[in-house]
Amino acid sequence: MATTTATITLSSADLTGDALALSTTATLTKAGTLTGLDQTTGVGRKTTTSTSLYNLFDGTDYTAARAHKLYIKNTSTVATEFATISIGDSGGTPEEIGRLYAGDWMFIPWSAHDAANDICITPSVSTAFTIEYALIFEA
Repeated sequence: MATTTATITLSSADLTGDALALSTTATLTKAGTLTGLDQTTGVGRKTTTSTSLYNLFDGTDYTAARAHKLYIKNTSTVATEFATISIGDSGGTPEEIGRLYAGDWMFIPWSAHDAANDICITPSVSTAFTIEYALIFEA
């Protein structure tokens, strides 16, 4: 059985009136079980050269209602460069869920179910722009 652990730590000395120190860890398991997720796309990189919408993951390629986990990172070091992350039909108008600015990353659950659940990015620049991504999933 594969074991994949995700950990996030948030800390700040001056964000609130008191020091902020949050940390949590989760073992990534298949939906409704204690069995570890055992499939991955591996870590990939996509370099774009336009402000067009790009489909990172097609919702029809993955089994619906599973415990898929999605990681995306903007590798840019230019503070004004961002990627708009959206979910929905890449052939239509997917819903924007947020922007990743230089160095930002996200880790979210994803329930692939059909073409209306594609994971897409739209770079803010038409110069070379690189996104790092991975999907940990169950077949």
